[in-house]
Amino acid sequence: MTTIEVNMKDGTVKGQQLNGVSVWKGIPYAKPPVDELRFAAPVPFGQWEGVREAFHFGPENIQPRQNGAAAELAAGTRLESEDCLYLNVWAPESVVAGDAAAAPLPVMVWIHGGSFLTGAGSLPFYDGSELAKRGNVIVVTINYRLGPFGFLHLAPLGGSFVSNAGLLDQIAALEWVKNNIAAFGGDPAAVTIFGESAGSMSIAALLAMPKAKGLYSRAIMQSGASQFIPPQQADGIRAGLLQLLGISPSELDKLRTVPAEHIFAAGEKLKEQAGNRLALLFQPVLDEATLPQPPLQAIHEGAAADIPLLIGTNLDEGHLFIRPDMPFDDNIDMSEALTFMAPDIKNVAAAAAAYPPTTDGQAQMMTEAFFWRSSLQFATAQYEHAPVWMYRFDWVLPEHPLLHKSIHGIEIFFVFNTLEHMQSMGVTPDESMQQLAWRMQDAWIAFAKQGTPEVENVAWPAYSKPERSTLIFNHSTEVITDPDAQKRELLEL
Repeated sequence: MTTIEVNMKDGTVKGQQLNGVSVWKGIPYAKPPVDELRFAAPVPFGQWEGVREAFHFGPENIQPRQNGAAAELAAGTRLESEDCLYLNVWAPESVVAGDAAAAPLPVMVWIHGGSFLTGAGSLPFYDGSELAKRGNVIVVTINYRLGPFGFLHLAPLGGSFVSNAGLLDQIAALEWVKNNIAAFGGDPAAVTIFGESAGSMSIAALLAMPKAKGLYSRAIMQSGASQFIPPQQADGIRAGLLQLLGISPSELDKLRTVPAEHIFAAGEKLKEQAGNRLALLFQPVLDEATLPQPPLQAIHEGAAADIPLLIGTNLDEGHLFIRPDMPFDDNIDMSEALTFMAPDIKNVAAAAAAYPPTTDGQAQMMTEAFFWRSSLQFATAQYEHAPVWMYRFDWVLPEHPLLHKSIHGIEIFFVFNTLEHMQSMGVTPDESMQQLAWRMQDAWIAFAKQGTPEVENVAWPAYSKPERSTLIFNHSTEVITDPDAQKRELLEL
């Protein structure tokens, strides 16, 4: 094993050189958010003496576990803890090992998804090796506080309690990048934030947050846009969780001492009581100190002026959450379902009538009303202030039981070119998949380097009305003008 040391502002870290990249894992960017720092704003980690080994990923935030992840946790191959504020850095091996006077490289900071409840920057399909090598860029992935630890609306309680702690963690990680990434060969003035699902929704919030200004120069949003809950609703969620914990308003100090496992369990119980498994109880909340406006409104008003944006969705997002084998509940009112997903639609009955009262119809509605519509709204709001490019990911495997639809999240394997991890779904990557991964990577890399995405042999115009040019990533790649225009009009866009 070849190691590589970097002297950054906080101290010296020792990483590894593997397969053409240098990687540093588990670098702390903030102090552990435990004890008096639980539910408080992140505090910079500060300096250390000596050399800190960065060979292993930091713990993931406490979170719900599916069978595979639970087994890894039990085996000790993955760790979880409140102490989770760590990040990871990948750099082309030649950059750090070569001439220190070389031009600094663009930086791509990944914000993972997972419904603001699950995930970590250390997941195998977020491995930054191929992206760093192919693009000659620096890749950073981060952890941040999740669920009640990161998104409980606590600012009204006063003291050091904050709201949107998970978003403040993301800002703290970006501040770390600004202060330290030059030591790894990166350019702190050329930072692209990119993320998927809740990570993309986080980016929508970051674009609107005054505290995040100046920490990034470009943004890529995959399958997620403006998402928030009003403070009144968040107040009710906080009250419900405090009740489950048995903590009265006069005993708030107990929030800092109750075992973390109890807080996690209370959050899970609250979700169960809410009934709707698709409801996001823990998510960004409007808060004067951190997120003073709905992200979409802030973007309309120019909060992200001069920040180029690449944004898009997958063709069948909802089919990950609402599967064909799920029985359709005849008691479901499709108009009510549409209102839940897109509450600002006025002529709900007409729009809902476009979706058959079936499981497939529900999944289509979720795809178009929740994911696609919000992305179109965001793109339309931003292109008045900066260039915007729209994409759609349509790739499928027709005979595969799950991937016969272009489901939520499947594009991640192509963006990172971690196709080998699709073998867990019974997929053996072929040459056409590899070619598609390279096309997507080329577009993302070009955007990170120059603020314009590029795909070989395809002219990709910026997004604007009335053309609404959208690049389709599939076995072949093409630009379509205003795809699904009739459905868009029904959704009042």
